[in-house]
Amino acid sequence: MLGSIREVQSYKFIPLVYQIASRMGGPKDSLGPKSFQFALVSLVKKMAIDHPYHTIFQLLALSNGDRIKDKQRSRNSFVVDMDKKIAAENLLRELSSYHGAIIRQMIQMVDIYIKLAELETKREDTNKKVTLPREIRSVRELELVPVVTGLSDSVTIMNGINAPKVVECLGSDGNRYRQLAKSGNDDLRQDAVMEQFFALVNTFLQNNRDTWKRRLKIRTYKVVPFTPSAGVLEWVNGTVPLGEYLNGSSRSGGAHGRYGIGDWSFLKCRQQMAMENDKRKAFQEVCKNFRPVMHYFFLERFSHPADWFDKRLAYTRSVAASSMVGYIVGLGDRHSMNILIDQVTAEVVHIDLGVAFEQGLMLKTPERVPFRLTRDIVDGMGVTGVEGVFRRCCEETVSVMRTNKEALLTIVEVFIHDPLYKWALSPLKAMQRQKEIDDDLDANLEESDEDGYEGNKDAARALMRVKQKLDGYEEGEMRSVHGQVQQLIQDAIDPDRLCHMFPGWGAWL
Repeated sequence: MLGSIREVQSYKFIPLVYQIASRMGGPKDSLGPKSFQFALVSLVKKMAIDHPYHTIFQLLALSNGDRIKDKQRSRNSFVVDMDKKIAAENLLRELSSYHGAIIRQMIQMVDIYIKLAELETKREDTNKKVTLPREIRSVRELELVPVVTGLSDSVTIMNGINAPKVVECLGSDGNRYRQLAKSGNDDLRQDAVMEQFFALVNTFLQNNRDTWKRRLKIRTYKVVPFTPSAGVLEWVNGTVPLGEYLNGSSRSGGAHGRYGIGDWSFLKCRQQMAMENDKRKAFQEVCKNFRPVMHYFFLERFSHPADWFDKRLAYTRSVAASSMVGYIVGLGDRHSMNILIDQVTAEVVHIDLGVAFEQGLMLKTPERVPFRLTRDIVDGMGVTGVEGVFRRCCEETVSVMRTNKEALLTIVEVFIHDPLYKWALSPLKAMQRQKEIDDDLDANLEESDEDGYEGNKDAARALMRVKQKLDGYEEGEMRSVHGQVQQLIQDAIDPDRLCHMFPGWGAWL
């Protein structure tokens, strides 16, 4: 391995810097010049010397492995690997002789973003601008760290349990960029690895003739974790949450309200009935009273026929690719506010990737569908629905992922070596996801977080399930690509599964 490190150019390892760095931190007696650990550290050091801006942030995140906010709910959920933290700190000290000034400024910038993410706010500040404290605005002095040359004087506090902050950053290229600083119970390193997985799938889709021809890809965004509970995310411009388009900010708004389709009081009544009686019957009655309206999105925004057809096609392809990839990694919690739609390209963007590897089955109301393929989603695809373009694009995407199975598993394998967040979904996290949290229960739930944690075993099981899906193993038998896609589409639109979904997921939308 040491010989290969000397021969291979270091930039070739950059896409896997997190996978490599996460394996650092073995026993101290294994750091001899002929050990695997020594070779790993040597490789990371070489990458950091040659490409500091692609590597040092990863090392800083590992060195902050025990930095969890004092008032953080469910502190026990975060796994601190001190060996990894110490290994990263030692390597950063070594690198100071090569990039001392850059590392110092990077540490300052990371501290500023952590303070911004953890900034205490009041409930009445939601959706308002708040002035930044002076120490956070000092980012202007950091001229060695691209791309930031300054932050705006105020931030917007977003709605949500963890009150994420939207800040505008002035880039060295003169452009303004919106960023989301987030701190909470979800480990952003999972989101970062998910985005890395999506990016690798995109590379394979681009390199395959059939998928390239169909322009199949998944929309991604940047996620930079700084601690187990805080980091910064790229703001996805020009998008609107699917739920906001369909429902608006009030229950009688959105496309469903505009086109006067359905009776909202009837819906509420039926949802209540469904809690007590026949869920299947209640769901069917709701569907009977609410026609899907997603096709209006294309009629409203794309008036030219050729443009309308092109964007509807782009939407269908985007839903197909993201559905298949989301299924492979077991992405859950796909309610209508966690899927954005680009108002220019009509592509979908999946956000909030904290429930993955089939953790949705561990929620209070288990998620029984492989991905979101509700009536409104299908309505946007036009008269053929899931047949034709959608089905074919699903098959092509699955085929490409099967061909590149080993490379994809390498990305996911990082969780076995760096299980930073508990794999078994904690009761607190599960309840927060389905918006039934009671503040009085927090303490009890946090105490129970320690029960049954199996760390690497849970990660190994998750990896095994991803492998089975890539092999086409469904319900105890191997399936062809066509057979697997057929099964998944059937499961996703099955009323018996949809009627048992959590009401807030909006199975009728």
